[in-house]
Amino acid sequence: MAKYRKKPVVIEAVRLVGETEEAPQDVVDWLADESRCQQWESDRDGGIAIKTLEGVMRADPGDYVIQGVKGELYPCKPDIFEASYEPV
Repeated sequence: MAKYRKKPVVIEAVRLVGETEEAPQDVVDWLADESRCQQWESDRDGGIAIKTLEGVMRADPGDYVIQGVKGELYPCKPDIFEASYEPV
């Protein structure tokens, strides 16, 4: 059987802050950008509901919100994010 390696892809992402913290302006600006603002809405408890290709998914405080290669958004738990991505 043939083996394949996933192509390296550079993504954009932000980390949601806890409900007692104020979001840094760059996070607010990133989520409010016109290309992203229609893909999510505020949720209770400081999280957000993200409209993904697989349906609505929740990002909790501490989770990352990733923008994929086609502009789509999706949530990612911190342990998975840190195992999968590194700064460029």
